[in-house]
Amino acid sequence: MPFSVFVFFAALVLFFAGLRIARQYERGVVLRFGRYVATRGPGLYWIIPFIETTIKVDLRIVTSAVSGQEAISRDNVPIRIDAVIWRRIVMAERSVFEVRNIEEAVTQVAITTLRDIIGRHTLDDILKDQATISAAMQSAIDAVTEPWGVKVERVAMKSVEIPPTMQRAMAQEAEALREKRARIIKAEAEGEAAEKLRQAAEIIMASPAALELRRMQMLTEVGAEQNTMTIVMMPSEFVEAARALGNRAAKD
Repeated sequence: MPFSVFVFFAALVLFFAGLRIARQYERGVVLRFGRYVATRGPGLYWIIPFIETTIKVDLRIVTSAVSGQEAISRDNVPIRIDAVIWRRIVMAERSVFEVRNIEEAVTQVAITTLRDIIGRHTLDDILKDQATISAAMQSAIDAVTEPWGVKVERVAMKSVEIPPTMQRAMAQEAEALREKRARIIKAEAEGEAAEKLRQAAEIIMASPAALELRRMQMLTEVGAEQNTMTIVMMPSEFVEAARALGNRAAKD
């Protein structure tokens, strides 16, 4: 009887000693004498005490910073880039058996990939199309980390730093472009104004009464201001006679 009780309590102790709990975001990689058996969880599961061991793996998304990486663009401009990587483990057993330190391995892959991709693009492409470059980095890093059971969810460049001399050159270029645009707009405005004046002149020449009305309007505008200007009005017939005499003299 005492031996039966001992065996019962020993079995009960072994049973409770083998109970394990994996949270919703965890998985347990079970090893039996060092050999992979299964991946358990989430929830309650049981392993054979002293024979099986378990390694818990977190499946939540992890953020890794890749800061202060220096690279050379395709047009030989030194660039300093800060990037962020969002990754998560999708296969717990691979993340345990295929790589020793997941975070260090992913970071090193990200550094080499970042320098390689930056070297393929010019400075203008890097500054204008960061989303495309980030997507290319994500695909390249994910291709390397997939055998490790790691999925790269997203890659983003936080900041891109360029040398001060290049910043000044870019500022001068932007200022020159703005000045060029302003001159073009001004020239287009003058052309449109000249076209409107030509149309107005044609309308006035077609109707002498319109010319007289314009003269009267000009007198009203001048008289509204307090000035000492003296205006001598001449009939339009005098102007037309003078023009005819001028044309006749030119023909002679």
